[in-house]
Amino acid sequence: MSADANAGADGPEVDTTDYDGMLATLDVAIEEAQYKIESGRVRSPENDRVRIKWVRALAYAVNVRRQVANDRDLQELAEEIEELKAEQEAGI
Repeated sequence: MSADANAGADGPEVDTTDYDGMLATLDVAIEEAQYKIESGRVRSPENDRVRIKWVRALAYAVNVRRQVANDRDLQELAEEIEELKAEQEAGI
């Protein structure tokens, strides 16, 4: 989606370079999903369907958190490589 398409959206702005903020938000979502899965009573098939949806949401959030953590690590490694290249070029 282009920036122009997002310009009129009413949703919150997300800084995709704030890895720590994204991870913190995902941690909250994961905790909430775990709570919903573990604390609910299953007395009807409808409640069981809702629990299954929370399990899916939890799995998705955990996967996204892993991807964000990997992206953060790759960004940090890229910055370190650039610093090492700059130091090496300055020393030559």
